[in-house]
Amino acid sequence: MKANDKVDAREIRRKLGVNQQQFWSKLGVTQSGGSRYESGRNMPRPVQQLLRLVHVEHIDIQKIKREDYEVIEYLRSAKAGLFKELKKDAKAALKSKKGA
Repeated sequence: MKANDKVDAREIRRKLGVNQQQFWSKLGVTQSGGSRYESGRNMPRPVQQLLRLVHVEHIDIQKIKREDYEVIEYLRSAKAGLFKELKKDAKAALKSKKGA
């Protein structure tokens, strides 16, 4: 799924096997609000992006800090080579961790 793809929240939730309260609370959305989105109400883009990060990319947004994001943006723009190298190393480390 790409960052600009529309998300089918109900389908993602069903694949994960969780109820609406469990699913939507991780995004800071009430169960009733999530139910409306699943029933076809237009989902705001920020909610779509949070849904993608949390339930598709499996990122724990509770652990993200502003300074972490600032470091990433600095590396991406000012130290592109180092950023690519670190990204490659991180992927390799996760791959070996999963295989262990």
